[in-house]
Amino acid sequence: MVSLHASPVDESTARGLLTEYFQSREIGFAHQGITYTPVFPDAEAFTPPRGVFVVVRDDSGDAVGCGGIRLIADGPHGRRYEIKHLFLRPETRGRGWGRLLMADLESRARDLGARELVLDTHHSLEAAAALYAATGFTGIERYNDNPNATRWYGKVVAGTQTG
Repeated sequence: MVSLHASPVDESTARGLLTEYFQSREIGFAHQGITYTPVFPDAEAFTPPRGVFVVVRDDSGDAVGCGGIRLIADGPHGRRYEIKHLFLRPETRGRGWGRLLMADLESRARDLGARELVLDTHHSLEAAAALYAATGFTGIERYNDNPNATRWYGKVVAGTQTG
């Protein structure tokens, strides 16, 4: 059974997975004639209560994926966390682990007081877009200036703030 564990984003396993993720994006973008700009995340942004980073491990205990949430400026529904660096190694895809990772990140965001989750992606990442739709995300207005993004998604995860 797959397991998900919080990890410092700058820990060697997490950093290795992020390196794989960035390399896969660079290759994918290069085939489209687009320059991809990787930015390793700031560890503080993925440390509670500002955020959390999660490493996915397979049945053998091997690290096979990652993802994180980080606090950003409040949105129209209140406290807002952004999902970042969602990655599963290609050989693990199609097993439902992406949904498990998304559910885990959403749960952790709720525990940190999130009212809304948002994320950005590139239009060429169709499997990712399908995962986001299957987990309740819908298209929203652009909320950041990420040069790698062409689509933005959001999901209300708690009642809207009042007063």
